[in-house]
Amino acid sequence: MTTYNVATGLAEGSFGIGTYCANGGKPFPGLVLPDGTVLDLSAHWYDTHAIFDEWERAFEALVDLAARREGPQHQFAALHCLPCVAHPNMLFAGSNYRQHVAEMMTHNKFNQVNRKPGESDEDFFQRNLAEVDRRATEGMPFIWTGLHSALCGANDDVPLPLIGEHPDWEMELGVIVGKTGRYVKPEEAGDLIAGYVAINDLGTVDEFRRTDVRFQYDWMSKHQPNFKVLGPFIVPKEFVNLADLRIGLKVSGQQMQDWPVTDMIFGPEQILSYASERVRLVPGDLLATGSPPGNGAFHGNRWLRPGDVMEGEITGLGRQTNTIVAEETGGRNWTWGPFPLNDPA
Repeated sequence: MTTYNVATGLAEGSFGIGTYCANGGKPFPGLVLPDGTVLDLSAHWYDTHAIFDEWERAFEALVDLAARREGPQHQFAALHCLPCVAHPNMLFAGSNYRQHVAEMMTHNKFNQVNRKPGESDEDFFQRNLAEVDRRATEGMPFIWTGLHSALCGANDDVPLPLIGEHPDWEMELGVIVGKTGRYVKPEEAGDLIAGYVAINDLGTVDEFRRTDVRFQYDWMSKHQPNFKVLGPFIVPKEFVNLADLRIGLKVSGQQMQDWPVTDMIFGPEQILSYASERVRLVPGDLLATGSPPGNGAFHGNRWLRPGDVMEGEITGLGRQTNTIVAEETGGRNWTWGPFPLNDPA
């Protein structure tokens, strides 16, 4: 049975890789041991991107360093967690959990045209779930790209922007790429994975759809400052069994998400294979694999507000704690504002 250390949430025998600073000092790449000891890796690599640029050699070296506990040491609890990787290309899988997608198809306005007259929610849900399962065998993943300027550390405050009335959470499993890949088969894509990381993919969901342009979707609302909470560390894939992972998120003490990773429609290897046909994957890329159920709309439209505290955790990948605050704008206000006649459904 796997034992997880309370100091970090890491499984005994594993380690994490992240970026940290002590007392406002210079950021450094660190190797986090389960007991909370953090080894400063700056004598070996400039930053974590340099580690993933040479991942195969670096992993062997990290295993050795962890065993010998070599280098300057810090305590995890005393450090400020920065984004594990500072400037990754960011890919986000959408509509990738069976339960979540079937729920949205059942309750959101966009799909009500497909409800049969008099059909109950449960019957409609079961039909939608069957459609989701058909997509898993006959369809393909859905991916959008992101901006690393939205990243923040695992314990940073999250400011709510002036624009958007429905700020929402999405705690997700993230994947860090350790190799360049193009036209990669799903059965080969596991070789691209360096490790796994927790990421909370926030967005102001009422600002997704627009009525003033034909293409309707606008993903900029997903990339407000600190809307991508990353970390506290990346755990190499050798230490992670996806079948053991469960994603959880509380908002001000209320459990919002609690779901197994195994409910994914497309696994990380399938998504990376698909992505490799559309873009050139490079070391240090970040893939978020989609949100399980439990977002604000399914908790009575319970959206984030200043003063809320989010507490997220993925089994073996550590914990996040973020206080929601109002954005400080220095008295400046928006020019363009919310989308006209916007429909959040």
